[in-house]
Amino acid sequence: MKVIVIGAGVVGYTIAKKLSIEGHDITLIEKDEAKIREVRETLDVRIVQGSGSSPEILINAGIEKVDMVIAVTDSDEVNMVACLIAGTQSRVPKKVARIRNREYINYPKVFGKDYLSLDLNINPEKVAAERIFKTVQVPGALEVEEFADGRVMLVGAKLAPQSILAGKSMEEIKELHPNEKILIVAAYRGSETLIPHGSTRFEAGDLLFGITEPDGADRLLHIFGSGEQKGGRVFIVGGGGIGFYLAEMLEAAGYQPKMIEKDEDRCLFLAEHLKKTIVLKGDGTDQDLLKEENIAGVNTFIAATSDEEANILSSLVAKRLGAGRCISIISKPEYLSMVSTIGIDVAVSPRLSSVSGILQFVRRGKVLSVTTLLEERVEALETIAMETSDIVNKPLREIKFPKGALIGAVIRENDVILPDGYTVINPGDKVVIFTQRQTIPKVEKALMVKPEFF
Repeated sequence: MKVIVIGAGVVGYTIAKKLSIEGHDITLIEKDEAKIREVRETLDVRIVQGSGSSPEILINAGIEKVDMVIAVTDSDEVNMVACLIAGTQSRVPKKVARIRNREYINYPKVFGKDYLSLDLNINPEKVAAERIFKTVQVPGALEVEEFADGRVMLVGAKLAPQSILAGKSMEEIKELHPNEKILIVAAYRGSETLIPHGSTRFEAGDLLFGITEPDGADRLLHIFGSGEQKGGRVFIVGGGGIGFYLAEMLEAAGYQPKMIEKDEDRCLFLAEHLKKTIVLKGDGTDQDLLKEENIAGVNTFIAATSDEEANILSSLVAKRLGAGRCISIISKPEYLSMVSTIGIDVAVSPRLSSVSGILQFVRRGKVLSVTTLLEERVEALETIAMETSDIVNKPLREIKFPKGALIGAVIRENDVILPDGYTVINPGDKVVIFTQRQTIPKVEKALMVKPEFF
């Protein structure tokens, strides 16, 4: 696939890197010389220097022949103009734009078919807030994702020593607890990533990801040994875009969060626009302030400022003072990879959340959604099983599915199936697949319709 990426910021650089590694033909447009130097040193992509809103630059980048345009600069206006120009081509590519200004977002008609006709409009702050919100709603979970319009839920949590899973393999668990509907689709053990099979043995401290139906989340967490926490009090540090979106979502769900924000003018804005949230002016790393606000009684602490170092510090301080689950906004890869080792429970990256939304337009096969799990180690693909693809019309035990990948759920009309070796996938079934990054090309090949079908 030929793709133009406009903007070499965190999101643009990440998506260009990911797609180029997978063998796609990437052209990156960027006007900042320092960013261009970094791209030249680290990525194997074509670079065009200039503004992404310039017709001349876009033509020079080959917009007349590309399959997709991804405009993710810091300027909403540049992103929209780039997509507008892309829409004038005789071969109109798929168009993705990052739009963050609430004035534009509150006027969705401009993104519709009669105007920009965007295939995807990304707001990183809102996407990150939505990801945090889903986790807040499931006490004890460190990761929560939904598939098949909310009918399938993925829950991630640390495996406690008292869990029935600790020290046992999947085969042993099925023998000892035949009535438990348990399907573990991924496990993190330090820096090791496991896509489990029957003989995989789980250890206390593993971060496990399990599939369940929505009403089974509490039971799954109880099995993991992490289900004793309650929802209760939520505390947010940072009233920027993410904090504001999150507070709105929490209020709508019946929560009454408390928020700390440094900037006085922003505090006034938040107090005016939020109905149930208590807004305090202060520093989220101030131990005395956190003690005064009884941080030890907080069930979920969220550090959502634009300063990653401050987010890490305030989360660690809150954890030391007795806060429950601590969630921190972090984008730098070097920080993301060390989160679990320093004591922060959950790291949410607006960058990764944005990239996940884009990938569904690049993956081969009839892909409905792509979700990147914690630390980018595992990708979840929700797809429709196509006739003559490798995964249909025979039991899973007879399918040579790529090592490092696992079919986690099959959705057939109103039924959600947690598959075993005897499950047969029918054409038209929705399927949720979990795969390590290096296995993605093999999974895509298995999902594709064979040429002889046509």
